Amino acid sequence: MKDETPMEAWRRTTYAAAKAKHGERKDAFRTTSGVEQDPCYAPSDPSYDEHVGRPGEPPYTRGVQPTMYRGRLWTMRQYAGFATAEESNRRYRALLESGTTGLSVAFDLPTQIGYDPDDPMAAGEVGRVGVSIATLEDMETLLEGIPLDRISISMTINSTAIVLMAFLIAVARKQGVDPAVLRGTVQNDMFKEFIARGTQRLPVRPSLRLVTDIIEHATQAMPRFNPVSISGYHIREAGATAAEELAFTLADGLGYVQAGIDRGLDVDAFAPRLSFFFNAHNHLFEEIAKFRAARRLWANLMAERFGAKDPRSLKLRFHTQTGGSTLQARQVDVNVVRVAMQALSAVLGGTQSLHTNGRDEALNLPSEESAVLALRTQQVLAHESGVTDVVDPLGGSPYVEAMTDAIEAAARKLIEQIDAAGGTLAAVEAGFPQQRIEKSAYDAQRRIESGEDVIVGVNRFEEDDAEDAGTFELDPAMEARAKERVAGFRARRDEPAARAALDALGTALGDEGTNLMAPVLAAVEAHATIGEIMQVMEARYGTFLAPAPAGA
Repeated sequence: MKDETPMEAWRRTTYAAAKAKHGERKDAFRTTSGVEQDPCYAPSDPSYDEHVGRPGEPPYTRGVQPTMYRGRLWTMRQYAGFATAEESNRRYRALLESGTTGLSVAFDLPTQIGYDPDDPMAAGEVGRVGVSIATLEDMETLLEGIPLDRISISMTINSTAIVLMAFLIAVARKQGVDPAVLRGTVQNDMFKEFIARGTQRLPVRPSLRLVTDIIEHATQAMPRFNPVSISGYHIREAGATAAEELAFTLADGLGYVQAGIDRGLDVDAFAPRLSFFFNAHNHLFEEIAKFRAARRLWANLMAERFGAKDPRSLKLRFHTQTGGSTLQARQVDVNVVRVAMQALSAVLGGTQSLHTNGRDEALNLPSEESAVLALRTQQVLAHESGVTDVVDPLGGSPYVEAMTDAIEAAARKLIEQIDAAGGTLAAVEAGFPQQRIEKSAYDAQRRIESGEDVIVGVNRFEEDDAEDAGTFELDPAMEARAKERVAGFRARRDEPAARAALDALGTALGDEGTNLMAPVLAAVEAHATIGEIMQVMEARYGTFLAPAPAGA
């Protein structure tokens, strides 16, 4: 009997065990010509196996699960939220009926920064880029009829993440759902806000305290919930290259791990619940390589730096969204092609969750028709393309493996520069990642304007006709109704109880040893609004001031 190859051994042990435990989606995986598909393929060279590894085994280059999509498809999580809680709730129900398997909530800017709809700072922005949620009552309406014990909820919220988490916990309690069984993710990635997105309200260090409080609370009380989604998406949207997106995202993750350890948490107690969020742009193979390199680099960094021993602590699990900044306002149907190609890269790269953008998002919030078409794109990839039949189908390609190595090396070099600057916290405060991204964004725009980089319909193959894409429109009276709603909520509450809870929160802010989740939850359940809670925090900590540009 000939010696068993590493891949044969993997099929007999790791793969067989996962298949026995979780099963497979089909009895057999075959092409239309009847060719049976093995679970995974690899070159016969032993050095390949040593460097890249096998699916479901460290360093997870080839995937975090042995069976990947043969066992279970990725979560099709469509990002949605607009106007009022009632209207967003209707959209969520429509998406669930269309086959989406998880909800991803988009919040408007006032909610993201922590202003009530009737605050002058919210004028003109209420419900514009997401749903307006200012009160516990709003959150109850948003999630009405959605079984929180069965549906995974992802919330794209950062500066006010602790308040929205409190809203979610309070609604779950009212539904009779134990918060310990809640599944989903809160983005809660403040480093990314300072680096690339800009909805921060408090300074860097108090913001990091809130992030860590959520991680600590979830570790102790919500074991199925991801307390932070470390986001490269917005870093890429701001103009970073693929390698910069990977480097700065993982560096942010390292910063949160260090904060958790400094808090006294065991790395293997919380690291398994960290999740990531990446962008998928247009270069198909670079994006696939980026996802594969991300898994390998994170696994190695967690072992090298923190001595993580639980294999789950080494697994980089990630959600992907197709690139919003790549969408164009003319010839919007071309965006359907882009989104499909980007989604393909995410699937070939082994994502655990995926959002596909609507064709009309360069113009406005996506229409319901566009949102469903975006979901259908994922469903075609999942059920018709055959790319889900084999784990890491491009693994072993000389081109893909070389690209994976190159992206990993470039990202590691940038992480070493952040280390030399004093670590993630110091680098962000000094503006190092911000300055790198600004330069990359400038260089990319220059290449587009010169025609060096071709963008179909933008700098080549343009058409002058301004087509009507049937864009989604918001009711202009919505903001006035939101103001009336929050004013009515305040008028009906027990005012002394709300004030007492806010005062208690103010006291807790002065004690660095107090986890703020409990006092924030108490304020929410006493019917304090998001604006009131954040105003207490701002009164204590002040607001963020960006570092001066280099040489200024």
